[in-house]
Amino acid sequence: MASDNKSTMRKVHVNLKPLQLPLAAFTSLGIALLAGPAFAQQPSDQVPLPLKLPRAVFAGTHPDLTPAQLARIEKPANKPRAVPLVPKGTTNLALHKKVSSSTPPVAGPLDKIVDGNKEATEESVVEMKTKLQWVQIDLGAAANLSYIAVWHYHSEPVVFHSVVVQVSNDPLFLDGVITLFNNDQDNAAGLGIGKDREYFESSEGKLVDAKNTKARYVRLYSKGSTYRDPLNRYTEVEVYGVPAK
Repeated sequence: MASDNKSTMRKVHVNLKPLQLPLAAFTSLGIALLAGPAFAQQPSDQVPLPLKLPRAVFAGTHPDLTPAQLARIEKPANKPRAVPLVPKGTTNLALHKKVSSSTPPVAGPLDKIVDGNKEATEESVVEMKTKLQWVQIDLGAAANLSYIAVWHYHSEPVVFHSVVVQVSNDPLFLDGVITLFNNDQDNAAGLGIGKDREYFESSEGKLVDAKNTKARYVRLYSKGSTYRDPLNRYTEVEVYGVPAK
């Protein structure tokens, strides 16, 4: 019996012997781990979107919406939005560019929409007439666009209706129109039924993926909101892309 026990111990000792791998195997393993998602490096020609957010001034959601209204609205993420990567050289092409509109503003000049001030103050907001209205930005030249950010009115958690974002190289938006965002689920604007959802305004604004579309003009529609009056409002619009050479 004693002999059998010694034999067993010897077998266990052999089975627990550390695995001897060549140095090259550990080197390959290390490279594989570093190449995994946790250690992946961003492409050398990509940088984080250079978007600076305004100060947040409220928390929570609108208290007066019905269950039916809330069902149409995407739920707030309750966490910071991920910052997408964009090509190097991407900048806000809309800054201080020419802005036109469907009708003259009720309050505030149109150039406030592209003046760089997106803080939630009354002085930074442009008020438009009721019903369907649009504002349009002339970037000066066609450029490859990465993202469009819009802040309608983020002093309160309101929801704007029939928000549509389009781009084109035709200033009249009759030819070559591309719709990048449309949450008009009832086709109230007459631009087609949108598949996107309504959303609560916040300091993050709405970030619309422009999908590298090349365009010169950006047009944004809205048709009132859940605010206490039926006016349309814009605080700021930023259009990110690489300037045309």
